[in-house]
Amino acid sequence: MSFELSKIEEFLANFEANKQKIRNFDGCQFLELYRDQNNTNIFFTYSYWDSETELNNYRYSELFKTIWANTKPLFNAKPEAWSVDKIASLK
Repeated sequence: MSFELSKIEEFLANFEANKQKIRNFDGCQFLELYRDQNNTNIFFTYSYWDSETELNNYRYSELFKTIWANTKPLFNAKPEAWSVDKIASLK
């Protein structure tokens, strides 16, 4: 997600206010927020869901709609999202 520089603090405040709600949503096992080291207006969220169904339940929830309504106007470029399958994990 790429944000207008003047909107970063607003995004971070919105994330802070909602991160526990997202993480505690049924099916969410993991949630992290990352910031690009070179382009500091670019952020990534990484979340792990029990199933695609539970992720979609979140995507169609009132919680997501509210968060998205506050986040969408802050972008300076079209946001991208991916759903991926884990191929390998090393610990």
